[in-house]
Amino acid sequence: MSLGGQLTGWGAAVCLSLTLFIAGCSGSKSPDYGTFSGSVYTVKRGDTLYRISRMTNTSVATLARMNGISAPYTLQVGQKVRVKGSGSAKSTAMARATPAKSRASSAVAKSAAPPVGQRCWRWPASGKVIMPFSDADGGNKGIDIAGQRGQAIYAAGAGRVVYVGNQLRGYGNLIMIKHGEDYITAYAHNDTTQVNNGQQVKAGQKIATMGNTGADSVRLHFQIRYRATAIDPQRYLPPPGRSPSC
Repeated sequence: MSLGGQLTGWGAAVCLSLTLFIAGCSGSKSPDYGTFSGSVYTVKRGDTLYRISRMTNTSVATLARMNGISAPYTLQVGQKVRVKGSGSAKSTAMARATPAKSRASSAVAKSAAPPVGQRCWRWPASGKVIMPFSDADGGNKGIDIAGQRGQAIYAAGAGRVVYVGNQLRGYGNLIMIKHGEDYITAYAHNDTTQVNNGQQVKAGQKIATMGNTGADSVRLHFQIRYRATAIDPQRYLPPPGRSPSC
């Protein structure tokens, strides 16, 4: 079934937001990596083509074309994937965001981002941020917050639920909330969801419980998107453990 067919009745804007969300990040990367031999990467359990693309700074389309892999890009443990370059996956991932490139991409992103304080946000869950936001190519387009299974997840702001489902590979149980015309927040890897499509929610309302659907550890992957572009949530959230002052 096509993505449009899955979301009949929710309109092209929601479909576009979901498409951009897929391209942005999965937030399910773990500290363990497969192995390289020259320019060949050996797939380990839990790897996806999206994850390998982030680690090797190679687009999904390029990897798919080089290896003759068609959508939905299913991989097998032990499979050999040709990549550009060589070396360990960890060192490649660390070298991906060079200082010059990071400064350039950050400047572009911040210039297009809304001013801090334009909208009042609150933390969707308590816990340590284990993966920060990155605007590098293939970087994490949100933040990942570690926690306990069953821990409450709250709406970061008032709005209308525009997606509840698990059809998007790599995100598990996912909720998306639209806030006015410019903003959408996303909450991935939930254990249970407690809202429905079309439902109006209040800021701080419980919408889900934390889990690891689509991830290799219990966490919340949280995004704020401004006019479909991912922005760094930690620039707009209050200090950890505090309520918003607005």
